[in-house]
Amino acid sequence: MSAAEPQTKQTTQLTPPADATAPVRHPEAPAPGELLGAHYDRCFGCGGEQPHGLHLEARAGEGVRVSAEFTVKEAHQGAPGLAHGGVLATALDETLGSLNWMLHAIAVTGRLETDFLRPVPVGTVLHLDAEVTAVHGRKIYSRAEGRIGGPDGPVAVRAQAVFIEVKVEHFIDNGRPEEIRAAMADPDQLRRARAFEVNP
Repeated sequence: MSAAEPQTKQTTQLTPPADATAPVRHPEAPAPGELLGAHYDRCFGCGGEQPHGLHLEARAGEGVRVSAEFTVKEAHQGAPGLAHGGVLATALDETLGSLNWMLHAIAVTGRLETDFLRPVPVGTVLHLDAEVTAVHGRKIYSRAEGRIGGPDGPVAVRAQAVFIEVKVEHFIDNGRPEEIRAAMADPDQLRRARAFEVNP
């Protein structure tokens, strides 16, 4: 490429390559039905210390699946009385990110593609279900959907994603120092981070 040619950013494809492998649940993954808890108390998606956060609660499923719920509150509105699309995308992203507990991997969102199929009113409990579909190197391919009116209700939102496995240094090197220091001083936070350091 000459200096005059524009550079294009490579996008992460959502379809796994032909040589991707089937995901394998880590032997130390939480038991099916176990509440996963927040990965960080101040996380907008799952943290209990965010007053207007989603307070999403995820549970381990069978294999490499998780389920989650969150209640749409007034602070989550976009149109009057309806959940903001960005909040719904966040709920999907948080649920998909929870899948990393099943693999004992630290990973960040590389790409998330969301389909909005029906409106989600304030007061609705959104029931989310996610699964890892394939793994290729550091890339973890997954999908999720959110239903209203119960786990078997109509699908309101759906997503596909690719997460990229990273080391804990990704957060230490890029996060704000004061939050990193506080998190590393919290024994529970440090234990959660270090639990994923060694993968088989």
